[in-house]
Amino acid sequence: MTDTTPATPLTIALPKGRLQEQVQELFRRKGIEFSFENRKLVALDKSGGFQFFLVKNSDLPTYVNHGIAGLGFCGEDVLYEHGGSFIRLSDFPFGGTSMCIAGKKGGSFEHHGGTVTVATKFTSFTRDYFHKEGLPVEIIKLNGSVELAPVLGLAPYIVDLVETGTTLKANNLEVYQKLSDIKVYLIANPAYYKLYYRQINAFTQKILASTADR
Repeated sequence: MTDTTPATPLTIALPKGRLQEQVQELFRRKGIEFSFENRKLVALDKSGGFQFFLVKNSDLPTYVNHGIAGLGFCGEDVLYEHGGSFIRLSDFPFGGTSMCIAGKKGGSFEHHGGTVTVATKFTSFTRDYFHKEGLPVEIIKLNGSVELAPVLGLAPYIVDLVETGTTLKANNLEVYQKLSDIKVYLIANPAYYKLYYRQINAFTQKILASTADR
């Protein structure tokens, strides 16, 4: 048994979707192989040293915060909105995006002392950003398809994650301003880290060895 194979498997939450695929490929390259078979949401790796939970991206910090999963891979946009206290063990070169303000193509982000109306999923980030800029803001919370807001006249601006900009272009929108770079982090529940810090540190070093060329 190695340092990365504790008697009790390390529990790791993964977000459904492309980020899960990228993390799983990273693990595969380091000899940690597992799969979620028959639509199951829990999996053990072949060594039995790691147990993985497949969860909705926005729910991942909740599972780690409550100690259901001791570790998790998560974008800092989700961490910001959750607001919990986590140990950020490392960031990774994949899965990164940008938080941007966008609107109709050919327009621009303008404010003349009045309240700015913004539609977004990321209400905490948006509120804090505009408050720091000293700008009054009215936030319209949406849970999906925020690109429709400027198209249908709900709000002139949206704050959203942008990776390629393809969806914006398809809806005749464009980025007006990048607000922040968003990275992917390996996070840990603080109490869980204290209990398994040796195994977690060994695991983290093993995983980071495959991203040393970043």
